[in-house]
Amino acid sequence: MAPELSVVIPTFKERGNIALLVERLDAALSGIAWEAIFVDDDSPDGTGDAVKAIAAYDNRVRCLRRVSRRGLAGACIEGMLSSSAPYVAVMDADLQHDETLLPRMLALLKAGESDMVVGSRYAEGGNSDALSRRRDTISRFATALARRVTGVELSDPMSGFFMMRRDRFDPLAASLSTQGFKILLDIAITSRGSLRILEQPYVFATRNHGESKLDTQVALDFAGLLLAKLTGGVVTPRFLSFALVGTIGLGVHLAVLRAALTGFGFDFPEAQTTATVVAMSGNYILNNRITYRDKRLAGIGFVKGLLGFYAISAVGALTNVGMASWLYAHEPVWWLAGAAGAVMGAVWNYSMSTLLVWRVK
Repeated sequence: MAPELSVVIPTFKERGNIALLVERLDAALSGIAWEAIFVDDDSPDGTGDAVKAIAAYDNRVRCLRRVSRRGLAGACIEGMLSSSAPYVAVMDADLQHDETLLPRMLALLKAGESDMVVGSRYAEGGNSDALSRRRDTISRFATALARRVTGVELSDPMSGFFMMRRDRFDPLAASLSTQGFKILLDIAITSRGSLRILEQPYVFATRNHGESKLDTQVALDFAGLLLAKLTGGVVTPRFLSFALVGTIGLGVHLAVLRAALTGFGFDFPEAQTTATVVAMSGNYILNNRITYRDKRLAGIGFVKGLLGFYAISAVGALTNVGMASWLYAHEPVWWLAGAAGAVMGAVWNYSMSTLLVWRVK
C-alpha cells in the first residue's frame, strides 16, 4: 500500500534514538499508511546504519544518506521532495517532538481546514519547560524577532515540527534555502501568506540521547535567512558568513600590517604582503569551519583546498598589494591604504572559492 503520510526526520548523530522513535511512530500512526524517511548527514556514530538495520525488515522505514553536505534545512527539503505521499511531516529524531500529535495534524489537513499544521510550544496548552533557560531565552527572542521582521503570524515560527500538503510544498521548494535550521520559517516567508496555517499545542519533551545542535552557527544561519528574505536573495546566509569572516580577516590584516611596519620595520609593500598572506590563511581556516561547514574539507582535501584558495586569492592579492601601495604612496595613511587594498579582492575570493574550492552548486 502506498503511504499516505511521509514523516521526514533529519538526523546527525542520533543513533540512540532511532529504534525507539520508530516504535513510537508505529504506535501513534496505527491504521495510517505511513513511512519514515530518515535523512542522515553521514553521521559518524552510525545513525545511518541503525536506520538501515530497521529498514531491512520494515519497508516503511528508509534511509537517505547525504555525503559531503550537511544542514537541517537541506535535509528536510531533500526528504520532502523524495516523498510521493500526499502529506509530509517534519520532526526531529531526538524524541522531543510529540509523535501522538501526528494523527490530529493529518486529520486537519485531510479535512481541508489548512495547508499546514504546526506543532507549537508556545500556543495555549503548549509547553517548552524542557528547554534550558538559555535555549528558551534564545528561542523566544528569535521568535519575537522573526515575527517582527517578517510579519509571519505564528506563535512558534522556529518550530521544527509540522505537517503540510506536499502539493503545496513542491512549488516552494526551489525558492527555499538549503542552509540553516529554520525550514518552517523559510516556508512561511516564501509562501507570502498563501498557506492556510493552523497551530496545535504540544509539550516539548526532554532529550535522552544525543546532543543539541544549537550553536553560534545556527544563530548566524538564522540571521542570514532573515537578511536573504528581506533582500530578495541578494544577501545569502553563506555570503553573510563569508562577509563576517572577511571582517575578522580585515582586523587581522590591519593588526599584522601595523606590527610589520612599526615593530619589524618592514617597507610598506613587504608589510602589506605579509599581512595579506596571514589574513588569507586565517580566512580559509574560518571559512572552512563556518561558512562552508557543509562542504568542510579535511585531510589532503584541506591542503588542496588551501592551495586552491591561495591560487584564487593570488589575483586579488596582487591587486590588493598594488592598490594599497599606490594609495599609500599618495596618501600615507596606513590603515586607509591597507583597508582599501583588502576590500579589492573580496568579491573575487567569494565567487571563485564557492565555485572552485568548496564546489557549492
